[in-house]
Amino acid sequence: MRATTVCLSKGFWGRSIEEFKRLSNIAFKLEGIKGPSGPLPLHDFHKPESLDETKLMSDVDIGGYSKASLDWIPPSPEDNVNGHARFYGSISTALPPHRPEIQRSGYAAWRTLDRPPTLFGRALWNIDMYTYLAMRIKSDGRSYFVNVQTESVVPTDLHQHRLFAKRPGEWETVLIKWNDFVRTNHGFVVEPQTEMLRQKVKSIGVGLTDRVPGPFELCIERMWATNDMSEGEEHVETPAAREGQLKDKQGRYITWSD
Repeated sequence: MRATTVCLSKGFWGRSIEEFKRLSNIAFKLEGIKGPSGPLPLHDFHKPESLDETKLMSDVDIGGYSKASLDWIPPSPEDNVNGHARFYGSISTALPPHRPEIQRSGYAAWRTLDRPPTLFGRALWNIDMYTYLAMRIKSDGRSYFVNVQTESVVPTDLHQHRLFAKRPGEWETVLIKWNDFVRTNHGFVVEPQTEMLRQKVKSIGVGLTDRVPGPFELCIERMWATNDMSEGEEHVETPAAREGQLKDKQGRYITWSD
């Protein structure tokens, strides 16, 4: 039997060695029994090549007119001493004139790419031992959603949560409980709700689906899983319930509350 090109590539073996080191480290430190020894990095935008591991999406894919870009911004003493990504553009709800089957438009999003395979199989994030998703962001205050995709039985399922920014226009670290994410499919809440497959996380990203025409801008430095609530200046839980953009199949808006 002849080995395939992907198995012979240096990248494949390099990833496999890194995965072996990670699994060995977990075993030697008994993290499965004692819990993780520190945060789990998920993705950062400290280097320009970090954009190569992401995918940009918008309604342009269906003939819409929204504009979206994801650019790398170098370190700056005045703004952020680390490199970061700038997700920006303009939302348009105009429908494509020659596609009558399209009844809804006006969205933009990005996500991390599926991680390449290793000798141990498909590379997935296991965040089962962590309580929070942490994100270092600077928001314009619009209603963004964090999207998490797992290796689910239904490939189009997402787990979503509002990205509540406490200080628009300023850098802040936001924490979101993994257990607070809501399972959705094509923008609608799915019933019955099922627990996120926390051992099989494929990708993480951010989307803007409020369908409010006009410019948007969200800066992201990094994302990681953690158990340390002190890593965030703010927590996304709020004292009063807030109505979101997610609806159930009956058209009722869901609310986010503490």
